[in-house]
Amino acid sequence: MAELVVRDVDDAIVRALRRRADIHGRSEEAEHRAMLACALQARPCSSLAELLSAMPPVGRDGDFERLPQPSDAFESAAEAPCT
Repeated sequence: MAELVVRDVDDAIVRALRRRADIHGRSEEAEHRAMLACALQARPCSSLAELLSAMPPVGRDGDFERLPQPSDAFESAAEAPCT
């Protein structure tokens, strides 16, 4: 395996890494490896059907009905046969 050296890291970032490592019960080096793996390894893409089925229900069908607009009346009149 390769080694990675990161220089000139802000002290606040190092402290945050230490806290995060403590929370997860890992060494700072193990936490850093886990963070890099999470950020850079490809994740399988979900299909549109999977994404849609994972959405929670948010209302009834009637909640999403199209309301008549003023322009609808004009379009209906324009489509009517001339008399």
